[in-house]
Amino acid sequence: MSVNRRTFIKYASLAAAGNAAALRPFGALNALAQGTTGYKALVCVFLFGGNDANNTLIPFDTAGYANYVKIRGPLAIPQTGAGALLQLSAMPNFALNPNLPDIQTLFDNGNAAFVANVGTLIEPTTKAQFQAGTDLPTNLFSHPDQQLEWQNAAQSGATQTGWAGRIADQLNAAYNTGAQVPMVTSVAGDTLFCNGSASTPVSVSPGNLSGAQCSEGTTECGAQLATAQALLSFNSGLTLVQADNSITSNAYSYAKTLSAAVQSVSPLKTVFPANGLASQLQQIAQIIQVRTALGVSRQIFFCGIGNFDTHADQLVLQNALLAAISPALAAFYAATVEMGVQNSVTTFTMSDFSRTFQPNSNTGSDHAWGSHHIVMGGAVKGGQMYGTWPTLALAGPDDSGSNGRWVPSTGSVQYAATLASWFGVTAAQMPAVFPNIGSFPTTNLGFV
Repeated sequence: MSVNRRTFIKYASLAAAGNAAALRPFGALNALAQGTTGYKALVCVFLFGGNDANNTLIPFDTAGYANYVKIRGPLAIPQTGAGALLQLSAMPNFALNPNLPDIQTLFDNGNAAFVANVGTLIEPTTKAQFQAGTDLPTNLFSHPDQQLEWQNAAQSGATQTGWAGRIADQLNAAYNTGAQVPMVTSVAGDTLFCNGSASTPVSVSPGNLSGAQCSEGTTECGAQLATAQALLSFNSGLTLVQADNSITSNAYSYAKTLSAAVQSVSPLKTVFPANGLASQLQQIAQIIQVRTALGVSRQIFFCGIGNFDTHADQLVLQNALLAAISPALAAFYAATVEMGVQNSVTTFTMSDFSRTFQPNSNTGSDHAWGSHHIVMGGAVKGGQMYGTWPTLALAGPDDSGSNGRWVPSTGSVQYAATLASWFGVTAAQMPAVFPNIGSFPTTNLGFV
């Protein structure tokens, strides 16, 4: 059969779709895999759209709260009464958004910490350096660029690998030899964070491990799946397409085997709330539960929730999102306790950026820079804040302009490197994972 250019492009597109749908090469599950020792997992929770950290962690002391109310205006959350802030007993000069009661409990119990004023940086940067345009990450305040730069820790959206993928490149041989699954798994679609140079991730749909990931509509996904499966036995005579068909075939086999592995164990007793992030975290917990059968000692997971791009009606929109995050994270931590791996699983947040301290005219806030992030797990040195809290003053020493876009005091690469060090990345391997880590005097922030 001859294949013209249009037909080739069609086949190649389907093959590429197979990769984009996370149809990666895997072998069958080895039910007799040796038990893992020294297991560790990292779980990234990405807050897409730019979470307003200024209304997540709030000063609670008299002077700090008065300043907060004065500048935040209609976005200020009351200190007392209905819908009031949740004071942290472990850090009483600060309080949380009222929709984060579970995070309050985790923090006060020492199982969660905050890292303050973190953002994308090429090197330690002052307000003056920012205003001079000296060595800055590309396209600050841009959603797509900052999402990529948080995920690749290279401060350029052009970098084609993510820091989780590069960790897998470095550690697979030492920790996951003979593993039946990749080190990195996404339950929120294909993402740069997961991509390595020598390693490939897997993407699965929460609650549908036996099927392939598809980001289109139900009808389109069904048609794509049927077409892809039909192509598996079709001999096109094209080496590239045939090779990708083999990859796809192996991936369908893997998906079925992983589903069987999860179904072969008793379900976790931990009850997860009914929201999208909780479903993703529940799926991650189920995969961690069968870690021994999968032959893995190290795993990295990616999940996400959005949309935090709250240019208008911020209090309603952000409060609803945080109200979903709080019980979801609490349930996931409870599941790790149930499995006895709470000290081996560290969960952390990332987001495009924070939002301006000064509200806009639509009871919302605009794109900013430095943000505060949550780290959770039994190994976390919790009940503390790490990093440097910014001076909350418009046009002040930490404001990149005049409306409260904080210049980060901690680079996202330092935040990531701290997690990577706990995970097992050595000092010698750090530059391969984080190319500009040598630009920072501190590479381990000590929160885990």
